[in-house]
Amino acid sequence: MANCAFLGLWVMGYPMAGHLQAARPPVPVSNRTGAKSAAWSDQHGGGNAATPREAAAGADFVMACVGNDDDLRSVCLGDDGAFAGMSPGSVFVDHTTVSASVTRELYAAADALNISFVDAPISGGQAGAENAQLSIMCGGDQGAYDRAEPIMNSYAKICRRIGDSGAGQMTKMCNQIAIAGLVQGLSEALHMAEKDGLDGRDVVEVISQGAAGSWQMANRYETMLDDHFEHGFAVDWMRKDLGICLQTANETGASLPVTALVDQFYKDVQKMGGGRWDTSSLFKRLRHLG
Repeated sequence: MANCAFLGLWVMGYPMAGHLQAARPPVPVSNRTGAKSAAWSDQHGGGNAATPREAAAGADFVMACVGNDDDLRSVCLGDDGAFAGMSPGSVFVDHTTVSASVTRELYAAADALNISFVDAPISGGQAGAENAQLSIMCGGDQGAYDRAEPIMNSYAKICRRIGDSGAGQMTKMCNQIAIAGLVQGLSEALHMAEKDGLDGRDVVEVISQGAAGSWQMANRYETMLDDHFEHGFAVDWMRKDLGICLQTANETGASLPVTALVDQFYKDVQKMGGGRWDTSSLFKRLRHLG
């Protein structure tokens, strides 16, 4: 059985590493905050490594789920980075949502060491991670993906290679662009219903059965109406992701007017103190506006 390690144990990585440990023990882990990795090790029984390099030593596959471009570089590169501990022929799988440019940079750095690098950002939120129901969109060499897919299936609902290095990150951008528009549309629909004195639950019961239905509608409308916004992906992280989308669009010439507008709406939510609220808090912004 292949040896695996996991780097990054926050909202998504913690349960993902747990599924990996259940399927392919033992899994050494590393986290920037040592108390988090110690708690995970106590709960799941895997090893608690002091550095990414220590966790990666002897691993056939090293999985990572950290915060941003700089975080990913820090766990990959340098004397204490994972690449320094990995053996030729091993595979690094990155589940972080980062720019395609840093993905290609690290792909090249890994390739120089005869290490494979697969970009594999995830969608499905905290519930998807906890229930092993994540959608994973991948970029990288076909052979590396084929080797890594059975490992990722420990926590995946669907896992697909989209293309060469960076293709996974580009697909995740498409995912976030689609979500931004959907959540804003749902927020406006519920806001319209409230303003007209309609029962939002009755409205959704009907329209969700037609062309307006979506995952966001099915899973978020009740908490939105109840003014609960502690479910899933935080606004601060969504703005990070949309910033990547907008920067990349400037480079590729893509037109993203709705995405740019919704990004500013999320900025308004941050100003309301809602940086840690989930992305459905666009509805709270509309209520706040009156």
